[in-house]
Parts: sequence; C-alpha cells; structure tokens
Amino acid sequence: MLKKMKDEIELLSRHIDVARAVVEHQPIGIMKLAEMLNLPSHRIRYSLHVLEHMGYIRASPEGAVATPQASRLLAHLDGDLDELIRMFNEMKTTNS
Repeated sequence: MLKKMKDEIELLSRHIDVARAVVEHQPIGIMKLAEMLNLPSHRIRYSLHVLEHMGYIRASPEGAVATPQASRLLAHLDGDLDELIRMFNEMKTTNS
C-alpha cells in the first residue's frame, strides 16, 4: 500500500514540476519542457494531459499555457503540503 502511495507522490511531484515550468515559461512545448526538466517527452506529454484534464493548463498553437487555476494551485501549494505533512505525522504518532 505504501509503495503505491510513494509512486503516486512521485507522479504528483512531476505534475507540479511541469505546472511550475509552464507557468514560468509559457507558452512552452513538450520538447522544451523535456529538456528543461530532464525528462523523456512521453512523461511530459502525460503530465500535460493530466494537467489539461484538471484545468491547470490549456494547449495553444505556441505550446502549453497556464490557466488562472494553475497559479492558484502554486500559490497555495506550501500550505496544502504542510497540511498533508501534518496528517502523515499524526498517523506516525498514532501508530507508534
């Protein structure tokens, strides 16, 4: 169970990295993102697909562009992650 959770967190981390790069360098294409993030283009393509489906980015003729929702995600990211860390720490304390 925890291996699956770890894999999901790693995938989420990649999606967030891609979202950050799009926000900072938009419009941007798959090849440029792959080069910047040192990831294979198929992984970038998948992350872009997920982010587009969730409404964080949209495709344009020039490349991916961020939506206002992406900026809100990144603006609240530290607080949201702190909340998750708190929850994990409670699990750890409760089960010790």
